[in-house]
Amino acid sequence: MKPLARALADTLANLPSEWPDDPLPAIRAAPSSSGEMLVVLDDDPTGTQTVHGIAVLTEWPIEALRAELTSDRRALYLLTNSRSMPLAQAQLLNAEIGRAIRTAAQPGMRRPVVISRSDSTLRGHFPGEVEALADALGGGFDATLLIPAFIAGGRYTIDDIHYVADGDRLIPAGETDFARDATFGYSASNLREWVEEKTSGRVAATSVGSITIETIRRAGPNGVAAQLAELRSSVCVVNAASERDLAVVALGILQAEARGKRFLYRTAASIVPLRAGISPRPLLARADLDLPAATGGLIIVGSYVSKTSGQVARLLEQPDVASVEVHVEALLEEAGCDNEIGRVAEATDRRLCDGQDVVIFTSRRLVTGADSERSLAIGRKVSDGLIRIV
Repeated sequence: MKPLARALADTLANLPSEWPDDPLPAIRAAPSSSGEMLVVLDDDPTGTQTVHGIAVLTEWPIEALRAELTSDRRALYLLTNSRSMPLAQAQLLNAEIGRAIRTAAQPGMRRPVVISRSDSTLRGHFPGEVEALADALGGGFDATLLIPAFIAGGRYTIDDIHYVADGDRLIPAGETDFARDATFGYSASNLREWVEEKTSGRVAATSVGSITIETIRRAGPNGVAAQLAELRSSVCVVNAASERDLAVVALGILQAEARGKRFLYRTAASIVPLRAGISPRPLLARADLDLPAATGGLIIVGSYVSKTSGQVARLLEQPDVASVEVHVEALLEEAGCDNEIGRVAEATDRRLCDGQDVVIFTSRRLVTGADSERSLAIGRKVSDGLIRIV
């Protein structure tokens, strides 16, 4: 039976109380933490939204990786953008990066701990690129930890079911627009069943492990570590309904790894700063950006899902925001692409010079191809068009 939507406030209120102690100081003080660096392969450019004070590389030569592994930074992001690629290309890229990380890591350097950061709504090349990455890193992992909770974005995993918050409701992920993605669609909201679906039955739902919220909140980091130390599953789902839950999990993972366990991670963005021991900081304010006052600001929107469309509608209600719509059909036409790019750029320039804030957004009707690879190609062409406009 498919899981049903739930009331957000009631669901969270009925969970056990959060673990009372903040694990972040212990994470930062852990001896193993200072001897390693998180290396995060980011399959989409949005993954760095929860971290600060790190380097982000768009290329990964051995020398650059070695320089980072000898730095004092706690994490390194490698922007792969592999979510925009066909599976075979994404696998090759992950294998290339995995080999580069192995080559770069030398005795005396910090040990790289690798995270495959992907979408909190489960869109991405799983398990294909994760398996390619694991093989290139030399294998030997005890399990892949599946942690898609992204609290700031309203993505919760409760009772192994992944939810997307919509107002005051929790919607099972398999019932959202995200699950109907032309390339990465799925039907299961229960993550154990989702793993079985994505592996075409190769990994049975019954064989997938699970770290429950009850374990996290009642047994704390030691309980999480003990369960991970005994794990016999190739994939383990991690539940979480708060940042504190994820911090408890991060410390538990550190403790399990200190006992010799070795994990590969497939996560959303929330767990990364906690696992790296990066302290939170306030959201950026206008003063932090040193913005010029003479011209307007530019906002680019390419996402087509209903949540984004709602955000665009709210944005356009704001005073003094000018809008320029990009007609996707024109971008996809060989003859009309250049004209559309020129039209949008010229209209935007004019408004920016007048001091207006401008939002450029793609037309809201989704255009897909006959199969997943053609749909990805359409997405890349639209993305390229937006880049040319900027």
